[in-house]
Amino acid sequence: MSVTAAKGFEAAGIACGIKPSGAPDLAVVAVATHEPVTAAGVFTSNLARAAPVQISRRHLENGRAAAVVLSSGNANAATGEQGRLDALIMCALAAESLGVATDDVLVCSTGLIGIPMPMAPVEAGVPKAVAALEGGATGGQAAANAILTTDTVRKEGLATATLADGSTITVGGMAKGAAMLAPAMATMLAVLTTDAAVEAAALQQSLSMGVTNTFNALLVDGCTSTNDTVLVLANGAAENATISVGSADHDALTTAITSVCDQLAEAMAMDAEGATKLATITVTGAASDDDAHRAARKVAGSQLVQCSLYGCDPYWGRVLSELGTSSAQFDPEQVEISYNGITVCRDGVAVSRDESALAASMAGRNIDIVCDLRAGSGEATMRFTDLTHAYIDENTGTS
Repeated sequence: MSVTAAKGFEAAGIACGIKPSGAPDLAVVAVATHEPVTAAGVFTSNLARAAPVQISRRHLENGRAAAVVLSSGNANAATGEQGRLDALIMCALAAESLGVATDDVLVCSTGLIGIPMPMAPVEAGVPKAVAALEGGATGGQAAANAILTTDTVRKEGLATATLADGSTITVGGMAKGAAMLAPAMATMLAVLTTDAAVEAAALQQSLSMGVTNTFNALLVDGCTSTNDTVLVLANGAAENATISVGSADHDALTTAITSVCDQLAEAMAMDAEGATKLATITVTGAASDDDAHRAARKVAGSQLVQCSLYGCDPYWGRVLSELGTSSAQFDPEQVEISYNGITVCRDGVAVSRDESALAASMAGRNIDIVCDLRAGSGEATMRFTDLTHAYIDENTGTS
């Protein structure tokens, strides 16, 4: 269950000295043959894109890559031309060690914004990380550990699919992310690998579809990072008939990629900074799916709703108020709201309920809020968390 689960991939994670703590901070994921293969990416929608995002977007223009080099502890964001040069150097060092072209390597960084990348440990570390590459769980877990920042656990995912020709493909992945999470493209760093043979356009479409209801449906603090990136490499080691856009096998690949993205998104929500609740908001009966998405996002992003969850308070009035400012079209006097299956509001007003059962339910970690707008058939679901003192403590300084 790691980024090396698919056949023909290897990975490594080491401590090179970016983090003062001495924790692992440099990872490499590579095709075992060190050859460029089909690749795709989804990147942050933030206009203040970090240097690694700019370089990886450029390198992906041909739809191929042989490896990804990732650093944690420094975002290399808001660092200007020097930041771009440093990101290119990271690619060049990995490329030289792998025996590939510089533009066959993608680069990701995460950590502090606005601080120049400490290149001395990076330049010494990249060749060491490449030399440490290995397949299997050991290499994958080392890489997953090396990309963490405020995360408390590594985040990994795995899915398989059987194709029309009888072959089985595997998708593995790793991610980091515990804050600066908002639904806008990627919302963290993630690398997926698959042994499927697939055309570049089909892989890009599968990844883009895969992030829509997973990473794009996750909100912790409403902040979209400068470095958000999701990458996928496909090496064809499964020897399946090459997957093209629109085929049944394309649907199977998309489902597998979406499954891994969903596993990683859930792990990120579970590990969100300071969170004590993992919540979902499902809006049903909206006039359209777009209305449902807007309404769900507005509730999930409400600090008032998040605080009430921290207090184990099923304060549905805050939910209704946020729905009313979402621009979704509905009649507030038709709305029904429930917490963990217990209806607290019907036709826009409070209803009687078993208060002891509701209190016991709210004391748990998982909270499911369902809002039926009774305005149509549109539906959307988002994950989010509560807002706690611990989150504030974590973010009162540079972090």
